[in-house]
Amino acid sequence: MSLPLISVVVPLFNEEENIQQLFNRCSEALNVWTNNYEIICVNDGSKDNTLLLLKEIHQKDKRWKIISLSRNFGHQQAFLCGLFHAKGNYVAMIDGDLQDPPELLYDFYQKMISGNFDVVYGVRQKRKEGFFKKFLYKSYYKILKKMASVEIPLDSGDFCLMKKVVVDNMLRMKEQSLFLRGIRSWVGFNQFGYEYERDARFGGEPKYTFKKLFQLAYNGIFSFSQLPVKILTTLGFWVVIIAVLYSFYALYVKITTPDVPQGFTTLAIAIFLFGGIQLLALGIIGEYVLRIYDETRNRPAFIEEEVIE
Repeated sequence: MSLPLISVVVPLFNEEENIQQLFNRCSEALNVWTNNYEIICVNDGSKDNTLLLLKEIHQKDKRWKIISLSRNFGHQQAFLCGLFHAKGNYVAMIDGDLQDPPELLYDFYQKMISGNFDVVYGVRQKRKEGFFKKFLYKSYYKILKKMASVEIPLDSGDFCLMKKVVVDNMLRMKEQSLFLRGIRSWVGFNQFGYEYERDARFGGEPKYTFKKLFQLAYNGIFSFSQLPVKILTTLGFWVVIIAVLYSFYALYVKITTPDVPQGFTTLAIAIFLFGGIQLLALGIIGEYVLRIYDETRNRPAFIEEEVIE
């Protein structure tokens, strides 16, 4: 019986220092247990020699396929593009910086077969980043777990292996603000978290700046939680209660001691309190309106400039 086709999706942005090692490790890891695979490399608008090196690898091994985007659309969009092109019975997602070891894909596959799982995703036990970045990651995932309307496991990333039926259902989601690990959780199916120790980046500089990380975090919170709006509703309710109680207090003071002037401090606190709450409310509502606007424009999440299969 022939082995099922395995598709591996790899987004790449200025990763020329890692391309050769990526080719060596992925090829070696996959050839150990199957030769029926395809590696879909999505060049996300790289400005270095990433595309040139990928073309050289394609000449050596036609299983390495290339999709080059017209510009840098972003990490999640590049993953999405690769998922659209994946033809395998099983589809893996892995970053091109080799922090997620491709050797684990076989373990994912074995766990999926033995446990009858539809998705096996990586759960990071240890990170090689600095203390501050690790603290931010840990704090964010805990906040997201509390806020999200679906179960999004702590310290889970995009690194995973999925059956094609899961991918097909993920691709039905026409969202602009992409948070693929959240979508993967939302579609359901039988999923398993595989614990592993994440490696340090093999070479080059991290492409996920703090700005991009915060954008991804925003997408996770606002796409999978109604809590920000509910917090505003609750906050508004309590502010009204406090305002009513204070009104009774002010009337009482006015009646009992009419000669006592009202203090500037009280007025300043009231102005700043209500002004701050209004700005916060407008900001949160504006975030949702902006996302509605993005969805209604219905722009493509990515544009392909060149496809080499």
